[in-house]
Amino acid sequence: MSTDLLSRRTFCAQAGAAAWMLGAQSLLHAITAQAAKPNVVYILADDLGWGDFDVYNAHSAVPTPHCNAFAQQGMRFTDMHASSAVCTPSRYSILTGRYSWRSRLKKGVLQGDSPNLIEPGRMTVPSMLKDAGYYTAGVGKWHLGLGDAEKTDFTKPLIPGPVSHGFDYYFGIPASLDMAPYLYFENDHVVEQPTVPDPGANTPHGYFWRAGLRAAHFEFPQVLPTLTDKAVAILEERAQHRQQPFFLYFAMPAPHTPWVPLPEYRGKSGAGLYGDYVVEVDAMIGRVLDTLHSLGMDSNTLVIVTSDNGAWWNEEDMARYPHRANAGWRGEKADIWEAGHRIPFMARWPGHIPANTVCNETGSLTDLMATLAAILHRTLPPNAGEDSFNLLPALQREPHKPIHKDTIELSNDGMFSIREGDWKLELGLGSGGFTEPEHVDPVPGGVQGQLYNLTADPHELYNLWAARPEIVARLTRLLEQYRQSGHSRY
Repeated sequence: MSTDLLSRRTFCAQAGAAAWMLGAQSLLHAITAQAAKPNVVYILADDLGWGDFDVYNAHSAVPTPHCNAFAQQGMRFTDMHASSAVCTPSRYSILTGRYSWRSRLKKGVLQGDSPNLIEPGRMTVPSMLKDAGYYTAGVGKWHLGLGDAEKTDFTKPLIPGPVSHGFDYYFGIPASLDMAPYLYFENDHVVEQPTVPDPGANTPHGYFWRAGLRAAHFEFPQVLPTLTDKAVAILEERAQHRQQPFFLYFAMPAPHTPWVPLPEYRGKSGAGLYGDYVVEVDAMIGRVLDTLHSLGMDSNTLVIVTSDNGAWWNEEDMARYPHRANAGWRGEKADIWEAGHRIPFMARWPGHIPANTVCNETGSLTDLMATLAAILHRTLPPNAGEDSFNLLPALQREPHKPIHKDTIELSNDGMFSIREGDWKLELGLGSGGFTEPEHVDPVPGGVQGQLYNLTADPHELYNLWAARPEIVARLTRLLEQYRQSGHSRY
């Protein structure tokens, strides 16, 4: 063999080996990059209380085996809060990382035909993930407005809407399940126009929806299973595209009114129709979790299960049933008191979040954006996620200072609260929500609001406003600073 031929063969062998090494390194890099981008499934129940799950409330009258098992597989937060005690503001905060009172919605909720709330061009969780290479899908209750007219015209494209704010795909209902019009929409169009006048319903104990137009094939008890079917179908479809990470936002419409559990769940709880509906919610969450497992996608998927605010479970309900949907926290949905906004929050990410752990640190639903940004090693710009904090150190049990120095909550009627450590200041008297009295006029020379030490007085029974004026003054100044600055994160 000639020297030239030997040299050429040696060169080719070396080049082939180098190419093989380069290809292997590229493959390894691709695998590593994929592992660094976990799939994200965010399951948001509607009006689910802190005390509904057995793992939060040992005296719950509602069996929730799927969520109990899920809690054992990850971390459960005991001091997590919605940014508002009602749904639209919470959903805005989840998807934007920003308090909703910084938007045009100062209090309350949107209606079923309200226009789009999220500002054009604002970064959202799905738009951030989409920019990072994710496929982004949403299923369920939107309740952030559709279109730009004063009143949504459902015969026209629903723009702006979810697909305008970073979702590649969205299938859901416009607002709460008790708000007309009653229909499904897909991306930017209605699946079936609402043409049937529905008289509504208003029977005792949660069987309630407003009068309005309904699509002919829209059946209230079938909405939750239909949306769950769609969420499962999306997971099955994404299993065929494992090279691309995905984000699934599953905004369940339950157990918000109307309480319409399917026949197979009726009588399964000790808390009437509401409890039976929670049993169904747990079963539907179980379907999603079982699908992830059967598809082999558990290991690289961050799953979060939470609620948008506290449960609508009042004194009459507690007199009828032994169940305490909000456990021992004072009040109910819409209130500034703890039951209005303290919510269940559980997260699972195998290999990253330790199993069977409990976190007592204060957190907020605004924190999703900053937490996912940290996982992806992205830096949020100043005009995005203004009130979002990174929960990753708490989730991974790393040594750190408290994630939140302060959190801010809002009641249904616009009453502000600021929480700092043990202290909670509420700028008004009364509940600010559904519990009577909603509002109490201060007497001349009397206290103007409420101040509680939640460690010493978790049930908010002893108002220390008059006794600790220095704390009232400091927290009032701090709240005003956050309101005026436009941010609390930096």
